[in-house]
Amino acid sequence: MNLAFIGGGNMANALIGGLVAKGHDPRRISVIELAPAARDKISSRGVRVATTPDATTAKADVLVLAVKPQDARVALASVATSITGKLVISIAAGVRLDALSRWLGGHRQLVRCMPNTPALLGAGITGIYALPEVSADDRKRAETILSAVGEVVWLREERLLDVVTAVSGSGPAYVFWLIEQLAAFAEREGIPAPDAFRLAKQCLLGSSQLAHTSAEAPAQLRKNVTSKGGTTEAALRVFEEEKLAERFSKALAAATKRGGELGDVLGKD
Repeated sequence: MNLAFIGGGNMANALIGGLVAKGHDPRRISVIELAPAARDKISSRGVRVATTPDATTAKADVLVLAVKPQDARVALASVATSITGKLVISIAAGVRLDALSRWLGGHRQLVRCMPNTPALLGAGITGIYALPEVSADDRKRAETILSAVGEVVWLREERLLDVVTAVSGSGPAYVFWLIEQLAAFAEREGIPAPDAFRLAKQCLLGSSQLAHTSAEAPAQLRKNVTSKGGTTEAALRVFEEEKLAERFSKALAAATKRGGELGDVLGKD
């Protein structure tokens, strides 16, 4: 599989690093990147780097669109004439497939996905949606590429990518916020800041690992920690009284709605 990345930023770097670590020949990967610093960083992977599409790009089986969303249309214009027969995978957040297809002259071998920043450590999760015209082999290719940096979840409708964006795409920010709150409370109560931070981040890390490896559902794991009349129950009672679950759901709905709005804006010609 010959790959061409249009854009060589952090996510492209993570994907390439993951693929090479899993045995993909770096000589079969080319990257189009304008920024000198990004080119220098990604060339250390042993891949071919250029500033404009060339014959190597034209020979690629798969194109990965890894530019900023607002740059997607211009970036695709540079390869539109050599797109026939190629699978195109877009990680440009918010840009819908109808817009991508239109900018590529009606091309329909398109996959759109939403990874998240833990992919930079190989611990990400990516939501994927493919148009019906994408073959089973190309779906497998897409999954191979994206699973190089973590797990993948296939979606039955493109609109669900807005939900994925709200839940796992933006999700790391919610986790970081919770770490902030736990550490801030501990510090206010007298625990030195470095120790407060350690307590908070290790709590999230260990709890996530437990949820990931346990056969029990998160609700049961929560109950396992919640002794009747104990400290955890006291905290959870406040969550219920303050309707924290409803407020959190409202926040996720706002993020989902904003994802749809951005799709409307980014898809304009």
